Amino acid sequence: MIKLENFCKCYGTEKAVDNLTFRVLPGQVLGLIGRNGAGKTSTLRALTGIIPPTSGKLSVDGFDLVDDPIEAKQRSAYVPDDPQLFHDLSVEQHLRFTASVYGVASPTNKINGLLNRFELTEKRHSRASALSRGMRQKLAICCAYLHDPSALLLDEPMTGLDPPGIRNLKQSIREHADRGAAVIISSHLLAMVEDICSHVLIIDRGELKFYGSLEEIKSETQANDQSCSETSLEEVFFAALGDCQAEIQQAIHGSTTGTQASP
Repeated sequence: MIKLENFCKCYGTEKAVDNLTFRVLPGQVLGLIGRNGAGKTSTLRALTGIIPPTSGKLSVDGFDLVDDPIEAKQRSAYVPDDPQLFHDLSVEQHLRFTASVYGVASPTNKINGLLNRFELTEKRHSRASALSRGMRQKLAICCAYLHDPSALLLDEPMTGLDPPGIRNLKQSIREHADRGAAVIISSHLLAMVEDICSHVLIIDRGELKFYGSLEEIKSETQANDQSCSETSLEEVFFAALGDCQAEIQQAIHGSTTGTQASP
């Protein structure tokens, strides 16, 4: 489980995330969406322990990120929007280093399987500095999957991927969720989020606008505004940010109050 309670993050006097509470249960895939600067990356970076919370509690698989950071980090994996790799290490060396850090026993078969799935086998001896943007992204994804994390945190994971890579990533996310992982995907690709996510969290300027299942948010939007006839996530997103009729925003605020404890 991924759990945040009253999470706030400030940079100086600027509040990036304001009192955010939600959880992701095993098997759930949560789409974290919002405008640029909404606080999505700050939330993911805090969940990985890269940045400390200003206040609030964050935990992964029952381990607090502040009190038990090593235990929490061992159970999670993070793919940032621009992975920072070791330029002088080869693709295979990245994976073997990651396996060593996370204590993966006998990782060769897993490494070979991931390289084959994400079409990196021919690049296994290539340095990271020689890889294309998409191949670097695939390598970061392989490293994240290697230790079978309980919590999978993905920030714009489709960046640079070719069509086979996108298909493999989407299938692999579903497989990890089916095996009990809790997954968060932050993305501006709303069609992709709608395709693979079971739940959605919309934030704007650090504040929660909606949190619940896709079915809940779609039915509320359609019930409260006949002009938003399409129940796509795109229509829902603009409704949640107040770009449809004012009563939709009011309805979503009311739903937020009632759904923060559990989706």
